[in-house]
Amino acid sequence: MITYMLIFGVFMILSWLISCQLKSRFKKYARIPMNYGMFGNDVAEKMLRENGIYDVKISSVKGELTDHYDPSTKTINLSREVYFGNHVAAGAVAAHECGHAIQHAHAYPWLNVRSALVPVVSFASNWVQWILLGGVLVMSVFPQLLLVGIALFALTTIFSFITLPVEINASKRALAWLNTAGVTNTSSHQKAQDALKWAAYTYVVAALGSLATLLYYIMIYIGKRD
Repeated sequence: MITYMLIFGVFMILSWLISCQLKSRFKKYARIPMNYGMFGNDVAEKMLRENGIYDVKISSVKGELTDHYDPSTKTINLSREVYFGNHVAAGAVAAHECGHAIQHAHAYPWLNVRSALVPVVSFASNWVQWILLGGVLVMSVFPQLLLVGIALFALTTIFSFITLPVEINASKRALAWLNTAGVTNTSSHQKAQDALKWAAYTYVVAALGSLATLLYYIMIYIGKRD
């Protein structure tokens, strides 16, 4: 348990540090205006139209850094700071979410796999911690329960790693379009790239943390069995 707490603590600190850096970058680049005086919702609409996508809605949602694309409803949900923001940070985030919509329209393989896993991972996430805890407690008499927990947690870990190429590809699409569309210039483009890079780091840390935890429980299972 001490080992798990150390692992958990290390990745919690890393996640917090990266989150702080991401918020700091966003705040910093929120002072740099986009070309043409565009707002985040303008960027999203323009990018969708120029990629031939007309069936995706753009809406504003509450919260900070709550931006996401929902493939089930074909909706790009932008936080108010991004939706109404006329700065580089808002443009980068809006374009990134449009990158997901373009992936969906073009049946990007990794997005398809990720979407197919969502119901299973949602179920696993609701129960896995309880099953793992119960599995550790009754390991001596019912080791199969821990094995079930490990299998469920493995699904969430796989999901975390599948998310990486999805996010990285969306950022690549976003940056390429921002450049060719002239929404960013030489200087501001680097800022947009930096903002999306720090956003990607959050997914990398989450995936590595999930893998470390999975290996920890596997080691418990092997150790108890021996």
